[in-house]
Amino acid sequence: MAVTEKQLQQILPNASRQAGVFVPALNATMGKYGIVGRQRMAAFIAQIGHESGQLRTLVESLNYRADRIRQIGQASPEGSRWRSLVPRADELAGKPERFANAAYGGRMGNRPEASGDGWLFRGRGLIQVTGRSNYAACSEALFGDSRLLNTPELLEHPVYAALSAGWFWQKEGLNSLADKGDLLAITKRINGGTSGFDGRKALYERALEVLQ
Repeated sequence: MAVTEKQLQQILPNASRQAGVFVPALNATMGKYGIVGRQRMAAFIAQIGHESGQLRTLVESLNYRADRIRQIGQASPEGSRWRSLVPRADELAGKPERFANAAYGGRMGNRPEASGDGWLFRGRGLIQVTGRSNYAACSEALFGDSRLLNTPELLEHPVYAALSAGWFWQKEGLNSLADKGDLLAITKRINGGTSGFDGRKALYERALEVLQ
């Protein structure tokens, strides 16, 4: 079972022409990683659709307003990286590169903030691969070498954007959760929480209807 361009446009209407661009890559990825059958495909397409703004965004923006940094930071646990950024909200607002380095520096295998790793290894792909360690693991899985550490922008190409999402899906064991219809658990594995769950659920339900 493969998804067609028409079906993808029905599930992700905002994707527009991107649906045609991504259909071959998505079908190849779903075949490679065993994302087969209606439930698995619907869950995968719903999640990558939400994460990528319906296939339109393959790179994390990180362009935050000061009030948004404060809002998220103050709602985050004590000791969390987000909470630590609250005093720097004005400094980091509207400066995506500086924000990325502050938010991701010294985490996920990244070197300290001044190294620039936070920006270099910001989220890319249909399920955003983030951090030096994750880029290294993804690179080894996809290419058998470390090329993504030198050319992380490869994950902005539709083929590798899709394959990296499939790699993550397999690594996290999400096919078994999809078989159970446990979209909430899948969302938590991808997002770390439940952000955007209602939107993900709406896409999932639409995908189930379309993929008959």
